[in-house]
Amino acid sequence: MSRPDGINIPDGKFYLGDAGYACRPGILPPFRKTRYHLNEFSGRNYPRTAQELFNLRHSSLRVTVERAFGALKNRFKILDQKPFHPYSTQVKLVLACCILHNWIL
Repeated sequence: MSRPDGINIPDGKFYLGDAGYACRPGILPPFRKTRYHLNEFSGRNYPRTAQELFNLRHSSLRVTVERAFGALKNRFKILDQKPFHPYSTQVKLVLACCILHNWIL
């Protein structure tokens, strides 16, 4: 999947989408009309269906990814700009920032 504005999702790779995204190749949105947010599963409110389990894991992963990228973007401003490097270089750049971040910690 690719768009004229430069978004390119390679085959076999996926983006986590929120409920506003349609289910398309390369986009994984949560199930609609099914519990989704982490606080809806607190206490003894365990997932009851496969869709709720998927949404719980989807939400947990999205929160983790957003928190990690937020920390990286605060420390490395190059990640907060529109990418102009080829995809393979972008992957290496993010990996290098992760390594530097962990080394600094």
